[in-house]
Amino acid sequence: MKEIKKRSECPLSYTLDFFGDKWSLLIIRDMMLEGKSNYGDFLSSDEKIATNILADRLIMLENYGFITKQVAEDKKSKFVYTLTEKGISLVPVIMEIGLWGSQFNYPVGLTGELMNDLKKDREGTIGKVQEKLRGK
Repeated sequence: MKEIKKRSECPLSYTLDFFGDKWSLLIIRDMMLEGKSNYGDFLSSDEKIATNILADRLIMLENYGFITKQVAEDKKSKFVYTLTEKGISLVPVIMEIGLWGSQFNYPVGLTGELMNDLKKDREGTIGKVQEKLRGK
């Protein structure tokens, strides 16, 4: 696994070095909030990720332990991606970024039931999403 070259000892800088661009977080978002789990699912996202970038980010996320890749039961040439505990640990981060973006991207942003639940009980909602992703 390729090591991340740190620019400084700052944790925020390290995090930005790891994620590098929006695509890794958007893939994780799709897995968390939309239940996407295969290459075709990710390609259908509104942001229209290029195939070469998607392939690269899936490899990176797997190499760094955020997701796992398994052969699909129904089709041997298809892979299914799932979040690991390390990936699930990003639920609060994704939720906070979404809430922040919703404040300044009116009227588009996190909407509906998830937004209302986060406003009422942030920690409880985050916990429920994490439990769902763990299959509990």
